[in-house]
Amino acid sequence: MINAVLVFNNAGQPRLTKFYTQLRLLQFPPPPPLLASSGTSHTPSHSSTPHNDVPSLVTYRHYATLYFIIISTSTESPLALIDLIQVYVEALDRLFENVCELDLIFNFETLHATLSEMVVGGVVVETQLEKVVEGVKLQGRVAKRPVNERGGGIGLGGSGFGWAGR
Repeated sequence: MINAVLVFNNAGQPRLTKFYTQLRLLQFPPPPPLLASSGTSHTPSHSSTPHNDVPSLVTYRHYATLYFIIISTSTESPLALIDLIQVYVEALDRLFENVCELDLIFNFETLHATLSEMVVGGVVVETQLEKVVEGVKLQGRVAKRPVNERGGGIGLGGSGFGWAGR
């Protein structure tokens, strides 16, 4: 079972936090930028309970300036979780057309909607990229990025200071 999905930038600032169960902070190692960069999964050595339902596996993948992290029970396959992260990033890339960190900041609703299409209550329900993207588009949660628009800013009334996109 997936207990949490987290996205951090290189500076350790959270860009997405989605928890499916209540977690104790003392059970887990420091965030991935401080972990050794040799592996993609980590089992904390100070986990005192050997039960299968206790969150004990941290799996992450680094893309550009972002770390995508999944905290799960030891019964989950680390390779399946890495694949889940890959599908999630590819879905975001299709929805935003070359996703960047600013897209995640300004359009967090799309981030959560995409994750909700893939994971419900800590259980993976969909991993087919086309179905995930279509489900988010059907929800109407994809933010349209303004390109070369002037005066579209909030409360600026056509003064030319609107956000011009990329």
